[in-house]
Amino acid sequence: MQLHIVKMFSLFVFVVYVCLDVFLVAQAAVTVDCGKNSMSVRWTDAYSQVDPSLLRLGSCSPTQVSVKPQGSEAVFYAEFGACDIRRMVTINELVFETEITSRTTSYPVSCKYKRPEDWMPPRYDPVLFHIHGQGELSFRMALMKDDFSGVATTTTFSLGSTIPIAASFDQKTHQPLILLLDECVASTTPELGPDSNIYPLITNKGCLVDSKKTNSMFLPRNQMSEIRLSLQAFKFAIGEQVYLHCSLLAWDPRDLDGSKKVCHYDRKSSRWVLLDDPSQGSLCSCCDTNCQGRKKREITAGSSTSVLGPLVIEN
Repeated sequence: MQLHIVKMFSLFVFVVYVCLDVFLVAQAAVTVDCGKNSMSVRWTDAYSQVDPSLLRLGSCSPTQVSVKPQGSEAVFYAEFGACDIRRMVTINELVFETEITSRTTSYPVSCKYKRPEDWMPPRYDPVLFHIHGQGELSFRMALMKDDFSGVATTTTFSLGSTIPIAASFDQKTHQPLILLLDECVASTTPELGPDSNIYPLITNKGCLVDSKKTNSMFLPRNQMSEIRLSLQAFKFAIGEQVYLHCSLLAWDPRDLDGSKKVCHYDRKSSRWVLLDDPSQGSLCSCCDTNCQGRKKREITAGSSTSVLGPLVIEN
């Protein structure tokens, strides 16, 4: 195994403690070069058993392939917001992981970064709000302190206590967009599968179903590009490691409907409430049935699936 140490670019840049990792799987070598916001991956096979053009890094094709008598090679370059690269946030690390796959093989790929104590999802810059464009988005999600002043220092919560969560995206040069939490479930595994034991939190296109039986709720927004969620620690997999799997979506704020919304249940008034405009609460009326949207012009800039954890809920 060959390791290279990356120089720190500035005091504000994550310290990369694993930059270059070479490992052998099924006679193929995979080299992972971790950058600040991206990864470069080189796959080589001296026995030419796999057509390198058929390989995929997550959902992305190779940026370069070659087949020579001495072996095959595929090179990938991917930013962390692309190619279905998964992000996991733990108390000590930021982990970006995916796989190189073909019909018959799978090679794990990951980049791990030490998480600074004061790291938190980037906040939306209002100066950029009126700038229109189509640049790529970078989504973030993290467990927070009770007052949302920074990232949580613990991942253990007592049953019934509050689990504060913040999500956001970097607006950059996009047209004005709003952040939505489309789906969110708790599971005992870092990856979801057909046999995963899950606890639904947000379903039905933005309905916080957990709020019907707990004190969970969405908190008022500070910016359109962020969401604050207050979860009440739920009775699921008590004492075990739990992971939160959430789907985030950036959307045109002028075009909300039953399939694009943020709703929680107000138990005092016994009704569903739309976070961004209570006067349009009718958009949430489908939360107890089946939410579907009308055909629209699909003005969206991106989406992301984030995994938070592991966290532990104790009695």
